Amino acid sequence: MSRGDTRAPSAHPGMAATRGPMAPSSPEQVSHLPEGCRPLPATTSISIGQSVLKVWHGVCRSDLIPQITVQHPLAMAQNGVVPSEATKRDQNLKRGNWGNQIEFVLTSVGYAVGLGNVWRFPYLCYRNGGGAFMFPYFIMLIFCGIPLFFMELSFGQFASQGCLGVWRISPMFKGVGYGMMVVSTYIGIYYNVVICIAFYYFFSSMTHVLPWAYCNNPWNTPDCACVLDAANLTNDSRSAALLSNLSHPLNHTFQRTSPSEEYWRLYVLKLSDDIGNFGEVRLPLLGCLGVSWVVVFLCLIRGVKSSGKVVYFTATFPYVVLTILFVRGVTLEGAYTGIMYYLTPQWDKILEAKVWGDAASQIFYSLGCAWGGLITMASYNKFHNNCYRDSVIISITNCATSVYAGFVIFSILGFMANHLGVDVSQVADHGPGLAFVAYPEALTLLPISPLWSLLFFFMLILLGLGTQFCLLETLVTAIVDEVGNEWILQKKIYVTLSVAVAGFLLGIPLTSQAGIYWLLLMDNYAASFSLVVISCIMCVSLMYIYGHQNYFQDIQMMLGFPPPLFFQICWRFVSPAIIFFILIFTVIQYRPITYNHYQYPGWAVAIGFLMALSSVICIPLYALFQLCRTDGDTFLQRLKNATKPSRDWGPALLEHRMGRYSPTIAPSPEDGLEVQPLHPDKVQIPIVGSNGSSRLQDSRI
Repeated sequence: MSRGDTRAPSAHPGMAATRGPMAPSSPEQVSHLPEGCRPLPATTSISIGQSVLKVWHGVCRSDLIPQITVQHPLAMAQNGVVPSEATKRDQNLKRGNWGNQIEFVLTSVGYAVGLGNVWRFPYLCYRNGGGAFMFPYFIMLIFCGIPLFFMELSFGQFASQGCLGVWRISPMFKGVGYGMMVVSTYIGIYYNVVICIAFYYFFSSMTHVLPWAYCNNPWNTPDCACVLDAANLTNDSRSAALLSNLSHPLNHTFQRTSPSEEYWRLYVLKLSDDIGNFGEVRLPLLGCLGVSWVVVFLCLIRGVKSSGKVVYFTATFPYVVLTILFVRGVTLEGAYTGIMYYLTPQWDKILEAKVWGDAASQIFYSLGCAWGGLITMASYNKFHNNCYRDSVIISITNCATSVYAGFVIFSILGFMANHLGVDVSQVADHGPGLAFVAYPEALTLLPISPLWSLLFFFMLILLGLGTQFCLLETLVTAIVDEVGNEWILQKKIYVTLSVAVAGFLLGIPLTSQAGIYWLLLMDNYAASFSLVVISCIMCVSLMYIYGHQNYFQDIQMMLGFPPPLFFQICWRFVSPAIIFFILIFTVIQYRPITYNHYQYPGWAVAIGFLMALSSVICIPLYALFQLCRTDGDTFLQRLKNATKPSRDWGPALLEHRMGRYSPTIAPSPEDGLEVQPLHPDKVQIPIVGSNGSSRLQDSRI
């Protein structure tokens, strides 16, 4: 198929592509027209090969015509996008589409750009050679990140299905979709707890003096030493001793604890001494968790129609906040030192496998590959959307955001280190330690500190919500697509509400006094090596089971051009090899999980591994189930039948089914194609033959 070829199949198999008058030739034929339709003028001429249904689209009452439109073969634009598809109407009336392509791009950016861009990448960068880390990072982006991103977007867009429905391409591997759902469930539960803590800090910042600025609060201990007081101390021996204790704000080595750390540990969390000691549920956190889920539900109340409007704010405003914090940070004394510490290259580390492993892992995890969200978001695109262009834009934006966030973080940390007279490495941290301890403490040193605190935590909330929207929509879409009947499509709002309520209830234990232990356990195990396994199996099934040539032809039919040669090579060889390298690196570098000085007990680590295995085990279990229910006299026949595409695999809409997807028999409702009857009763359409005679055609399709 040539670039931009959008020729539509005939409305009925075997229909001749001829031209002739479409008007009924006798009053008897007019009597067979559906009520509300008028015959076309006798001079009207149209290509039957486009579709008889297309002719009737503008002459019948809208409630009687089928909701199908077929593109004229000349109505093409660059990059395979059909001009009429750029209009506001939905192409897929059952599922709906994005209001426009900007909504999809912003949603995908919000999904990929999350909390990890702020609290993990800068730490990895300075720990792995500063500026030298950028080299393997962008190499992995080019050879692994963008190709995998493009693969998932094209996969979901071609089939217009979520992470379960797309596996009609090879039913035996549908367990991969279930594995993605399990991963998204785990992440969705604990991710919203992080957002609720950010909400708590945001509300706590609405005061004249930040509550973690001083040590005169009821929850503070005698070990608390305030950073603000250090600036007013004289230069005596007692002051020198205190300043030496101030050299490590996060209490990794010294006895001194900062007020921000005590606020986090003793007041916000009321941290228990063991993961098994749940203690009480922290009611303020529980209330903020409820607020988080209500916000997520309201933004998804109409699916992509409502979330697509919200992302105009949630995906763009974090960049405004980052820019404000960046401008403020670089004007502080010591900011240059912090930025240079972040960027100064240590080229000798390039030769270490650990640096390349960290780069590959960060690219893989930060883009959200194998979560199911990319497939789900792309499934709401119109069929001819240029997802190749989108994948490059979104991937580069995600990585550029990580680099930019590093400047913001380390400019503030450099100022803090200069204020304390210590090295930047002693105030740098990652994860919750950076977001809720180190950075809040640094903010207390700034003039009008509550304002900067409000901006910082508002940014964290928006970054988290952008990812949470897609996690919830992934689960809802998978459920709705799997059931697939009209009732659940009309009641999708109740499915969304049910998933939100379930997520809230499952998140309650994470608001207890042992909640942070469980949150970090889920973060370390639920979405670790299982994602690598899922992604590797997806690559193998598409390229080697379904066949790379078949997949390349599908993309050409959808975009008007085949995937570039570089991506073909990456999908078949390079990306699977890098994914396998990430898996090996993850296993070799495995260390038992700890939180500060707390060592997790063996039973808790075992639960973590079970969480990781629970998503991977879906793949072999469903494969066995599919083999047992597939027809075949021998095992090899069953295996062949279970891996070949289903009869209904292909574009969701009949108008896009051409080439090898052209229907040879009348599609049935079970095929999952969006074909609505002209009338509840059998409707007959006058069809003009090549000899000019008319006949009546049954319109049930």
